[in-house]
Amino acid sequence: MKRLAIGLATTIFFAGSALAQTTVKSCDREVTFDAPPKAAVSNDVNLTEMMLVLGLRDHMVGYTGISGWKTLDEEMRDGVSELPELSAKYPTKEVLIGADADFYFAGWNYGMKVGGEVTPETLEPFGIQVYELTESCIHIGEKPKVSMADMYNDLINLGKIFGVEDQAHDLVAGYKAELDSYKSSLRPGDKPLKIFVYDSGEDKPFTAGRYAMPTALIEAAGGVNVLDDFEKSWAKIDWETVVEKDPEFIVIVNYGNVTAEQKRDFMMQNPALAEIDAVRNDRFVTLEYVEATPGPRNIKAIKKLAEAFWGE
Repeated sequence: MKRLAIGLATTIFFAGSALAQTTVKSCDREVTFDAPPKAAVSNDVNLTEMMLVLGLRDHMVGYTGISGWKTLDEEMRDGVSELPELSAKYPTKEVLIGADADFYFAGWNYGMKVGGEVTPETLEPFGIQVYELTESCIHIGEKPKVSMADMYNDLINLGKIFGVEDQAHDLVAGYKAELDSYKSSLRPGDKPLKIFVYDSGEDKPFTAGRYAMPTALIEAAGGVNVLDDFEKSWAKIDWETVVEKDPEFIVIVNYGNVTAEQKRDFMMQNPALAEIDAVRNDRFVTLEYVEATPGPRNIKAIKKLAEAFWGE
């Protein structure tokens, strides 16, 4: 009888453990979590905001990759006020190990580089599990064209990983309803406006291609990225291509040492760009970095774009 009781208790224990396990798809990997992480680190402002909007600050030991490139607005400062920034730019493996991290939320070119020091494979021996930003998966394999579903997918998966799945589903449902309601009231023109995304660079512009989040934001706002056929995420092109595409509006991504106004001035004062429709008619709109990359501010970004495209 005693052996039966022990066996029954063991069965119940393992059944409970099995129920506690969660498996999510992260790019080309299946990642299983035995329990919600307790010492998470997120990289970049947009990924950190995904953690915060799900109420996961108590599961975090810090964040990385913000102050080296970006400034924090008041909303973000409040959100991370009790957390240390472990690294101003991409963290080293030693930084994450030194923080006793058990989870790293990052992406390819959002805190990790292909073949770099910090990857899911290099962190695994130290007990640090990695979830990769969906938008970034194009850097290591094939994926569909970017869509709002990429951002929703990350929130749902984070909800599963941290045991707040209901909250994540409610949040995503709210975003979808808000966007659907807004789009139903939108009165765009007969055809989508042609849009170019200007991130940075003077010799060659760094821009958003088919797999970068602005493409999805622009489409939701009633436009089309003129580089929708550019089989890249974020990448450099040449100015000749931009002139040839002749965009009607230019979206400037604001971050770093060169301000959005300086980027606009560069395009307005460059004789080689003078005949671009958007330049000729001074049609520019600015998105903050945290709005242009996957995260909780994407709905606000779509509204901002639509009001610029179609407003009075």
